[in-house]
Amino acid sequence: MNKEDILAKVNDAFVCVLEHQNFKLTPKTTADDVDGWESITHMMIITEIERSFNIKFKLMDLMNMNNIGDLIKSIESNLMSQKF
Repeated sequence: MNKEDILAKVNDAFVCVLEHQNFKLTPKTTADDVDGWESITHMMIITEIERSFNIKFKLMDLMNMNNIGDLIKSIESNLMSQKF
């Protein structure tokens, strides 16, 4: 799965949780850039992403995520580790 495919699925998770599409996700997008992306919805988004990709983030991964680019890297890492 390439970065564009991952970003598309992440976008779907955001739309599902936030119930709007008034944003454009890029690797530099942060919570400050998306209406409704707050602490509670953040955890709901993470849960939806975990379900969608069939992965489980480690606490350290979550703590080191500062933007969508970091999220994508963590998803890629989780998907790669599933192959082994």
